[in-house]
Amino acid sequence: MARVLLAILGGALLLIWPAALNLYPLVFVDSFTYIRQTTMGVPPWDKSLTYGAAIHALHGAWSLWPVALGQGLLASWLVWLTQRSLREAPSPAAHLLVCLGLAALTSAPWFLGTVMPDALTALGPLCLFLLGFGRLSRAEVWAVGLFGALAISGHMAHLPAALALVALTALLTRRLAPVLRVAAPPLLAVLVLASANAAAFGRFAPSPHGAIFLLARLQDDGPALRLMRERCPEDPGWRLCAFLDRLPMDAEDFLWGISPINSEADGSLRKLGGLRAVPEAREIVGATLAAYPREVALAMIGNALRQLTLFRVGDTLVPTSLFSTREVIEHGFPPEELARFDAGLQARGLLPDAAAPFLILHVPVVLLALLLAPWLLWRAARARDVPRAALILFALVAIGANAAATGALSKPLNRYEARMIWLLPAAVGLTLLARPRRH
Repeated sequence: MARVLLAILGGALLLIWPAALNLYPLVFVDSFTYIRQTTMGVPPWDKSLTYGAAIHALHGAWSLWPVALGQGLLASWLVWLTQRSLREAPSPAAHLLVCLGLAALTSAPWFLGTVMPDALTALGPLCLFLLGFGRLSRAEVWAVGLFGALAISGHMAHLPAALALVALTALLTRRLAPVLRVAAPPLLAVLVLASANAAAFGRFAPSPHGAIFLLARLQDDGPALRLMRERCPEDPGWRLCAFLDRLPMDAEDFLWGISPINSEADGSLRKLGGLRAVPEAREIVGATLAAYPREVALAMIGNALRQLTLFRVGDTLVPTSLFSTREVIEHGFPPEELARFDAGLQARGLLPDAAAPFLILHVPVVLLALLLAPWLLWRAARARDVPRAALILFALVAIGANAAATGALSKPLNRYEARMIWLLPAAVGLTLLARPRRH
């Protein structure tokens, strides 16, 4: 048992090594919203409320290092449980080899070492695989289920992938028990998200403000703008009707830039513009879906396919807009923590160059894993090894569902797929290294 615990700890350290390279846990432009949720009591209207609450139990307004270590430990433990489920005698040495491969050759450590729910994106599917096909004790089933619910609830884009994996489990097993185990975490995640939103915003829904994000995408793609151009001359009741000359615009700029939803007619800032625009967004999105279902579907498919090709690490490493994270650390953490943040390579703008040599092999490794996956599926099918086949299929379906959710409902960005793509090399590596179980 001691060797196993040491292997899991060693794997965790390997899986967050970019934080050591940076001299501080990595952060992103959105990290501050999750930190200030508890340190300043400001719930984010545009994001999940669960991740910020969960990481507070680790950082305690003291240091962000326990957050990175906790994410690494969770990932390492899940990889260990997966290896144990695929072979007769799991090996601590094999576990460390898998973690070393993930650390050196994939995007995994660049997200596991980041204070963002992106760290949990690929861990949700691993939890669901273990609940459906792993060899777990009763206590492990409960623990994996709860961590799975946390991972899924950390970001709304995680939910579609989870639901797709419930359907995959039903196809592979055709038995009620594993389907119920796999379905429990996403159902719990929906309940937790809806309850948290009811308490914070008075609306019992997993994503009460999601319409504004879909509107941003649909006006960028065209269908929503086409609808407004047709209807506004006859019924200019929508506020956006006065800004048609400024549309379409990039979805990210529409949401966060100097856009019609964030500006008054005189050009001044409209505070909480995105939140205030949600009721109108619901109307426009509903009318667009009813009027142009084919155009919307084609745009979503195109964006999803484009998202599948974008999975490079790098857009999360730059120091752009980290002043907000620095501010919440300055006002909510000890002075020593701010000094550690400022000393990090990322805060000084040095991380992209330092990271570049370590990112070169990521794309070739993903492509190699993609080539090996069909052969491994065929071999598992011949051996009637359902867990092995399921692990590969879970990775492929999760990656595809993630691309559909993020590319179709948001803007295709490298970060959205890079945070999930490492699941495929992990599945391939675990399948190759594990000896088949005797049946």
